Amino acid sequence: MTKTWVITGASSGLGLDMARQLLAKGDSVVATTRRADLLSDLQRQYGDRLDVVRLDLTAVSDIYGAIDDAFRRHKRIDVVVSNAAYGLFGAAEELTTAQIDRQIATNLAGSIHLIRAALPHLRRQGGGCILQVSSEGGQIAYPCFSLYHATKWGIEGFIESVAQEVKPFGIDFIIAEPGPTATNFGANLVRADALDVYEQTPAGDVRRAIGDGSFVVKGDAARTVAAMIAAAESAAPPLRLTLGSTAYASVSAALSARLAALAAQKEVAESADRPDL
Repeated sequence: MTKTWVITGASSGLGLDMARQLLAKGDSVVATTRRADLLSDLQRQYGDRLDVVRLDLTAVSDIYGAIDDAFRRHKRIDVVVSNAAYGLFGAAEELTTAQIDRQIATNLAGSIHLIRAALPHLRRQGGGCILQVSSEGGQIAYPCFSLYHATKWGIEGFIESVAQEVKPFGIDFIIAEPGPTATNFGANLVRADALDVYEQTPAGDVRRAIGDGSFVVKGDAARTVAAMIAAAESAAPPLRLTLGSTAYASVSAALSARLAALAAQKEVAESADRPDL
């Protein structure tokens, strides 16, 4: 049975790969983008099965209108993919206020409002799936990506809660956590003006690794997208979907270290309880 999908940020990167794979297998796609012209070739190829919607996730009121219109036109939408995002790169004190505000508005607030806009429709139609494209950076952190991580950790916490709220309505969530993947993400990083004081620090090390190409990118975009699609179409989607060997290793190491640190604090933690209980 064919499905209808909404994909934000569908004109590049993983969003574009996903739109292509879904259309090729016969599904329909509502593709949101800030630049509709980037999808003109795909529109000509697939006609009415590709519904292109101009949308900037920083314009909150437009999100609700776009989702309402999409459900009205297509009657039922099976999967909503919250994919639109961008990366802000630089040590925390190098970033400008405007850059910080845009990062939060796009990756965090935009995703929250997209999900809130979709929930009433999914609830009324008896269920569906929301796939949030997060990152290994929703579980770990690299220097120079502090605001990017803030948005990814933030949206994962939001979904952890909302998933419990709407489970009785048949609404599933997937948090996809790809590791470094061969897309145009790196080329599209918004880079802060570097401060010399960070040159010989971990922030400087990451900056050099990305600049000289020594930061290894193992993830394959097409395979990553195929795994996301398969998860969204499964009978019991996982809440978290870690993708790529780099992500698996880094997330596993981070969680193990956190568990070990927690276990070491057991006595201190229990000492904070009320003595009369």
